[in-house]
Amino acid sequence: MGWLSVPLAYLIDLVVGDPEALPHPVRIIGTAVYKVEKWLRSVAKSRRSERLAGVLLALLIPSVAGATIWGLCYLAAAVHSTIGILVSAWFISTTISSRGLVEVGNSVYGFLGRNEYEQARKVVDGIVGRDTDAMSEAEMIRSTVETMSENIVDGVVAPIIYAFLGGAPLAMAYRAINTLDSMVGYRNERYLYFGWASARLDDLANYIPARITGIFIVITAALLGFRAGDALRIIKRDSRKHPSPNSGIPEAGVAGALGVQLGGTNYYEGIPSSRARLGDAVTELTRENIKQVGRFIYAAGIMAVLSGACLYMIIAG
Repeated sequence: MGWLSVPLAYLIDLVVGDPEALPHPVRIIGTAVYKVEKWLRSVAKSRRSERLAGVLLALLIPSVAGATIWGLCYLAAAVHSTIGILVSAWFISTTISSRGLVEVGNSVYGFLGRNEYEQARKVVDGIVGRDTDAMSEAEMIRSTVETMSENIVDGVVAPIIYAFLGGAPLAMAYRAINTLDSMVGYRNERYLYFGWASARLDDLANYIPARITGIFIVITAALLGFRAGDALRIIKRDSRKHPSPNSGIPEAGVAGALGVQLGGTNYYEGIPSSRARLGDAVTELTRENIKQVGRFIYAAGIMAVLSGACLYMIIAG
């Protein structure tokens, strides 16, 4: 009955989220990445050695994270099976970000509604890597919608899938892979070689979950009265335009479902960067689109949990 820890974990995330008072495994993983990177860079003195060091980092962090959680869950289950399920559910819940994503979106929505643009920019700055100092309201809305849409995969669907496949250890290993990508998986001078393995591992880990998420977005659009046909059409037409082999699917799907256009020019340290346009501008982006993406986030999580539970019971006989 260990699979019960997954729907329980999703409920914990919805009700509790990530309390600031409790230590979060992802923060611990982030600290570990920083320290191991620092040590590896002290011995990597060439491009080849940087790439090899990056491979070691990409293998070491997820392996240690998964093994640590396995050990803690094993000890908890040894005390009592129910305790084992509860501990596993708690760790899995820390890999899911449904509530956190929606809360961030609601925060931006609220600040924009009160014309508190500086506060809105501060929130957006915490979820994107692009410059936010001079963002207009329209740019903040687009940035928020894009980030929320992209994170339906790695913040909701993917950790649930991996939790069903391998419990809390595999879900945490996945979260470690995702954390690595967010910290070192950049195509810039500093991380081009060192972060290559982490970026490719993240692409691989999200490949199937991203495509499952695309299906969930189309189904959600049909159930909630959005543009399901356009969601599917835009995924097929535009998802490959995105620089990521996976992120383009949820972004294109949401763009099609809402009848809006995402992408455009972003600024990074003052340097403009053009991102391919996803979707057709049937309607202009508005604050309400942020709320609408929140519905897709919750719906995708529910469908992932229900689908996983059904498949698990069928396979288990």
